[in-house]
Amino acid sequence: MTQTTKQDRVLIFDTTLRDGEQSPGATMSHEEKLEIAEMLDEMGVDIIEAGFPIASEGDFQAVKEIAQRSKNATICGLARANTTDIDRAYEAVKHANSPRIHTFIGTSPLHRAIPGLSQDDMADLIHETVSHARNLTDNVQWSPMDATRTEHDYLCRVVEIAIKAGATTINIPDTVGYTAPRESADLIRMLIEKVPGGDEIVFSTHCHNDLGMATANSLAAVEAGARQIECTINGLGERAGNTALEEVVMALRVRNDIMPYATHIDTKKIMQISRRVSQVSGFPVQYNKAVVGKNAFAHESGIHQDGMLKNAETFEIMRPEDIGLASSSLPLGKHSGRAALRDKLNALGLEVGDNQLKDIFVRFKSLADRKKEVYDDDIIALVADTAGDKAVEKIKLKSLKVVCGTEGPQTADLVLEIDGEEVSTTQTGDGPVDATFNAVKALFPTEARLEIYQVSAVTEGTDAQATVSVRLSENGRISTGQSADTDTVVASAKAYITALNRLQIRLAKSAPEVHYTDAS
Repeated sequence: MTQTTKQDRVLIFDTTLRDGEQSPGATMSHEEKLEIAEMLDEMGVDIIEAGFPIASEGDFQAVKEIAQRSKNATICGLARANTTDIDRAYEAVKHANSPRIHTFIGTSPLHRAIPGLSQDDMADLIHETVSHARNLTDNVQWSPMDATRTEHDYLCRVVEIAIKAGATTINIPDTVGYTAPRESADLIRMLIEKVPGGDEIVFSTHCHNDLGMATANSLAAVEAGARQIECTINGLGERAGNTALEEVVMALRVRNDIMPYATHIDTKKIMQISRRVSQVSGFPVQYNKAVVGKNAFAHESGIHQDGMLKNAETFEIMRPEDIGLASSSLPLGKHSGRAALRDKLNALGLEVGDNQLKDIFVRFKSLADRKKEVYDDDIIALVADTAGDKAVEKIKLKSLKVVCGTEGPQTADLVLEIDGEEVSTTQTGDGPVDATFNAVKALFPTEARLEIYQVSAVTEGTDAQATVSVRLSENGRISTGQSADTDTVVASAKAYITALNRLQIRLAKSAPEVHYTDAS
């Protein structure tokens, strides 16, 4: 394939399950990875980087099952520049309809110094490992990690070696978010022009957002000839994150007049997967986040509201419906029935099974009795609250009563069910949430450290549901929990217990996690 034949098509390479999951605290369960992979496949992502198979047995099994289940997307596994990693990656992805091996090595002076390789030794290693991968599959991607800080002459040399060894995609990572749009474009243009065979393969761009330029850098690379963008849902990823899938896809769609490139993404599925990734990762989307933020289509200024009423295009460059956001936010009430709830779920792009619908409906009725109006965001929170794997509930909340006020200390009367047995305690603390968490720890002693406790209102009003996110860590394992309730303390207890249940599963796994160098 040549760059010239791909002028109107940009491949979307999603690495939410690999690079995105490396964001501290964003670790997903096996079931959650399978769910997100299925959503990515259905929305039209071209390549799904499903994980790093050598990292752990759990990662290997997740990549393998994603490969077996995939219907449309190419499934990719990451591997360092050694044959053991590459063989393990191939074993995980080989059952996919379209498998890919992605192998990498750091090529900048800083990264070459880590293994102590000379330029010639590294060049030999690149040829050996890419050749080995190509002998396993004809779909091989190679990345020179920290490419944007690699000497240009050496970068051209190793890219040529990788192409001759059989790489069909060359990814150029801005590993530390160092480059700027003009540099990003110049680098891709130089490689296409100078490297023999550069016009016969696909160049890819992988940008980090440390300076807030990931999306701009990716789009600049596309204009210069790159035909694959590596990205994640919500821009998830280590440090400041990666290029956000929703941003580059909608930028190419909205500004197709100056960037005449197409993707195969069904944009109406963007909002649904954005919400789900936020829920399973425990990373809330900032209100003013481009495309998928809560305020992305909100208008409060009088001038803006007046313009919107007269012509929506005065202040909106895309429609909410384009990303799968319901145009109407009409609330349901306590008299609304199961059919109305089902219609609302369908309008929100939320697919639930009959059993989950029953659970959601019971909670909806309970919420409607406590709230005057139940809005779209309330429904979404209810769905998230019923989406967990009930089989992992070692600890269950049975009842909670707190006493608080200006006179401390505050107290919490808590009843839990642990392994089927009810236990209770009364504990005090510096506030009702602290007392509640102390009560949980008294009934289920743990060395887990509370790293993040975050509360946000789902909707407006004093009767609004609160969504609470909790992150716990112990012995190098991290887990998150999220729950919503009109009672903030109850939501806090549920979120804490969810995180604690997930943490027990991770701690019970005997296979240690492998610490590795990233390819981003």
